Amino acid sequence: MPPRTPRFVGWRLFAVAAALPIAIIAPWQAQASPETAAPGSAADSTSDAPVTLTNGQIPVLAADPDPEPEPDPNPAGRERNNERHRNRQAAPDGGRGKAPNPNCTLIVPDAPLTAQGLATPYQLVATNRRNGACHEVNAKQSAFVEATIIDPATGALSIYRPLVIDRGTQPAAPPVVPKLPTGSVVGLWFGFQGTTLTLRGATDGCVNGLPGSPFGQFAYCGAPEFFRAANAAISAGKLKVPPLGTGRDGQPCPSTRDFTVVDQDQSDNLTTSYLALRNGRTAQNDAANATALPATTVLKNASDNGLLSTFIDPALGCQPFKAPDVTAGGAPAPSLALNELQAAAAQAPPMAFIPPNDPMAQVNGKPSVTKVNLYRAGVNMPPLDSAVDTAAKTYCRNLATIAPRRLRLDRPFTIQAPSPDPAAANNLFTFLQQRLKASLTNLACTPHVAKADDLGEE
Repeated sequence: MPPRTPRFVGWRLFAVAAALPIAIIAPWQAQASPETAAPGSAADSTSDAPVTLTNGQIPVLAADPDPEPEPDPNPAGRERNNERHRNRQAAPDGGRGKAPNPNCTLIVPDAPLTAQGLATPYQLVATNRRNGACHEVNAKQSAFVEATIIDPATGALSIYRPLVIDRGTQPAAPPVVPKLPTGSVVGLWFGFQGTTLTLRGATDGCVNGLPGSPFGQFAYCGAPEFFRAANAAISAGKLKVPPLGTGRDGQPCPSTRDFTVVDQDQSDNLTTSYLALRNGRTAQNDAANATALPATTVLKNASDNGLLSTFIDPALGCQPFKAPDVTAGGAPAPSLALNELQAAAAQAPPMAFIPPNDPMAQVNGKPSVTKVNLYRAGVNMPPLDSAVDTAAKTYCRNLATIAPRRLRLDRPFTIQAPSPDPAAANNLFTFLQQRLKASLTNLACTPHVAKADDLGEE
């Protein structure tokens, strides 16, 4: 593979008139066919059974057997998620050109909620190989995994970020093996840069959506159990959730359930990142690996969580809820689960919950109470209340009235802050402005889209 200079391809923003998504962190796109690792000592296998980590290595696996039929991605979500990369149709060229296969599968290892399972890499493979391969280092196909752990006896929290590798390769560095306190409760969340991520393997306790109608970029394992344990620890006084604090604008700092932060598909995707090498291998993103491994670049998952903790909070002088990140030597870090715990505890009403017009929570473009409630269960939200929040227009009205006010108020701070995508928006204010417009369009909040005065414009 010829040498290339790593670079970041950031948060592409496209015209609202085309109803395309606009917000994304996209790291440098590596070559679509990374170098394959040499076979390991174990025999090659064609089964989907996860392999056991031994001294940081995994056996090389043979090519994927005949794949299962690819699930039909939700038509309502196709080309409308403003956290997604472009090229939403299945690749007509088999993923070899500008439209790589947008639908990939993660093979979940055995006992994924245990220390050994957390340290065993997830394996990425095409859901339907006839549409092209899937490669973790391809910024349009990268998948991410994030665990948040609670010790119910003490209320102590920690974070672990399981690694994702291509099937048939080995990690660029041995994953950290976490030490979990006895009785720990682990929740896992998944993020994806493509259209539809499917889970296979040891998926007991995992939720990928409804049969035949996956969420898309979102999935979880053990999340409701984690939140039950965390909420019990909060009630018992063992876990103290920090207040949101006050921003430089004199207002409460925003949360992931603040209408000034949410977009068309709130509470999806992660703060997790990985290191990627030019040969297609990946490693956990910690200081030791960043120093020891040659020519690495960082793969990031575009998300409301990352936007809030990395861009909005610093601009407003706010701090996200953090816990020790085991994969980073215990350094404090945010996570999706921590964001949702803090939002549930401290966000003032009206609180933004997953709405029925969220494309990832719909079935064939139509609202689904069952699917919305499955999604909400994975992010610590109550089920739909038919008395107050089954109407999409309520969500649209709150988004169209609350977000522009804060956008204008915070302009002196956000206009001086860096943009997630300098090529498309030269500062955070402009980025958020365009993101709001696209969200209103993609949520079909039609009466509000044309009101330019409401969108923070001068």
